[in-house]
Amino acid sequence: MPGGVGGVGPETDCPYPDSVLSRLGYTVVGVSGRPEEGDYVKRLGATEVLDRSLFSSPGKPLGRERWAGAVDVVGSHTLANVCATTSYRGVVAACGLAGGMDFPSSVAPFILRGVTLAGVDSVMCPRPDRLLAWQRLGLDLDLAKLGLITNEIGLDEAIPVASQLLEGKVRGRVVVDVNR
Repeated sequence: MPGGVGGVGPETDCPYPDSVLSRLGYTVVGVSGRPEEGDYVKRLGATEVLDRSLFSSPGKPLGRERWAGAVDVVGSHTLANVCATTSYRGVVAACGLAGGMDFPSSVAPFILRGVTLAGVDSVMCPRPDRLLAWQRLGLDLDLAKLGLITNEIGLDEAIPVASQLLEGKVRGRVVVDVNR
């Protein structure tokens, strides 16, 4: 199951699937555009870390089966390549568009392998589903790893950190304490 380093957005990946899925007993393959963050991704729960560039170019309609499921936060060629390498009857959850809104793929993974592509909508999702998701996150997220995923800053640090965020130099989530 691919996962990653930052938050959903340009030049980042999502750290939460790594932590949650590894805690649930899945073997997690992390994906990062920052090779220097490999050890961090492994501390979150990945057993292997792949370079994001392996997924960002046009690929084959079907590749070697690598994972039973995936969480994709990038879209475009990355999503197409992840689908093409998903195992028979696997599921891919798509929740981001940082790489683009296009989907340059074929129907091969869906017809020949029965892969399911599930869109994750956080805007129109019904309240009962949201409550269930938050409940599961509360149960399944390893709270001991929250320190790895979050960085608390004071309000006076927000502008410099925002610049670092846009440059892809921030990992995980930043919490701004307005009282600090």
